[in-house]
Amino acid sequence: MSSLTLAAHSSRWSIVAVCSAALMLPLSFSAGVIATPAIAVNPGGSPLALSWITNAFLLSFGSLLMAAGTLADRYGRKRLFMTGVSLFTLLSLLTPWLPSVVWLDAVRALQGAAAAAALAGGSAALANAFEGHARARAFSLLGTSFGVGLAAGPVIAGMLLAFSGWHSVFLCCALFGLLALLTGQRYLPESRNDDPRPLDWPGMIGFSLALTLFTWALLQLAASGSSTLTSLLLAGSLLAFVLFVVIELRSAQPMLDLSLFRYGRFIGVQLLPVATCYCFVVLLVLLPLRFMGFYGFDAFTTGLLMLAISLPMLVVPGLAVSLTRRYSPGAVSCAGLLLAAAGIVLLSQVTPQSSLFLTLLAMVLIGSGSGLPWGLMDNLSVSVVPPQRAGMATGIFSTVRVAGEGVALATVSSLFSLLVTRQMNLANTAPEPASGFLNGLPSNPQLIPIIETAFNQLLLALAAVTLLCTCGIWLCLVRPENR
Repeated sequence: MSSLTLAAHSSRWSIVAVCSAALMLPLSFSAGVIATPAIAVNPGGSPLALSWITNAFLLSFGSLLMAAGTLADRYGRKRLFMTGVSLFTLLSLLTPWLPSVVWLDAVRALQGAAAAAALAGGSAALANAFEGHARARAFSLLGTSFGVGLAAGPVIAGMLLAFSGWHSVFLCCALFGLLALLTGQRYLPESRNDDPRPLDWPGMIGFSLALTLFTWALLQLAASGSSTLTSLLLAGSLLAFVLFVVIELRSAQPMLDLSLFRYGRFIGVQLLPVATCYCFVVLLVLLPLRFMGFYGFDAFTTGLLMLAISLPMLVVPGLAVSLTRRYSPGAVSCAGLLLAAAGIVLLSQVTPQSSLFLTLLAMVLIGSGSGLPWGLMDNLSVSVVPPQRAGMATGIFSTVRVAGEGVALATVSSLFSLLVTRQMNLANTAPEPASGFLNGLPSNPQLIPIIETAFNQLLLALAAVTLLCTCGIWLCLVRPENR
């Protein structure tokens, strides 16, 4: 085998290594969400503790991504990738022996930190190993793998839960980790920056603190309503965020270059993952719970039904790239978000008594519409800023995407709680903690019609947020091109 052929062979396997990790990380998020109702039964836990199974993972993942990128440049991209994947895999294998939900929450937070190391190290390693068209193709496969892992999570989890219990959901993620370790150790090249940026510890701590306090406040609001603790958490998050901005403005080498937000097109790109969080990602959580709680389907059937929203993510992102030959990426993204919003509105009008076909049709519209911006936004994140600032732009975009998912889930949980409480008051029904409804069935079956009404109102709110983001994206990305 010639040296050229060997190099090409190694390059392909290095992509396999990083893409295996890119499948594992979002799969752990979306599959873990579906496992939460089973965890609520055994070992059991409070609604707030159960909410942290997902949010602890997303918070540490999102808040540490940019710091992990700096560590990869300093200590070696392959080294950080291998360390992150190894820790993530080991923690996944430990889940069957955890004694309580509190322990699981702690492990999920550590997994988020490991995920940040794996994604930052793997992405930087690919960027260094490829150039030009080959790099664009490698990152296209990386983005597709991330989307497939996110969309396939509910399907895989539903099937595993039906036959093996909730522990198998996390053990499945470990299989992808082992594949990433075996291929990465042998084929992924090592590289580092000879002049790396210093790690912005004050900025990292300030950002993580602001994000954690804000998410905690939203979850506390969902669990117990407005309280002194909720107000203190919100005030603390605001103070931490202001402190973070001050630190970054005064830092010579900030973790987050705030001057990038002077570019209107850059702001428009950040709205793309925000929109897909509310029109796609949160529905990967809500729809399985609707199928199991309101329709009465088992976990296996629910997993099969989730194919309606998941399968378009395999095809549509590639179609979006083809459409950009005739239309601007911003216009294609806006069209997709409008289609997703229409699907959410349709979904809000169907009930368990309606035709299941209408529900599945709405899910196909949502998955197809969300897939259009999903296939474009990774490349857009670096194309709307000067080339010398592309690395920072990518870090900010990845942080907005991952951290935004955690904030979106906490926001939706809090809003759903408020809507359920309002419907109970209108129906003169005895109040019941609404936060637990996102983790399983209500204790009183007579509450299901009330919860269904609140659920449909929540869907309309998601459609409204999607449309607002679409307007902002149009103004920032499309309108300037028409001038």
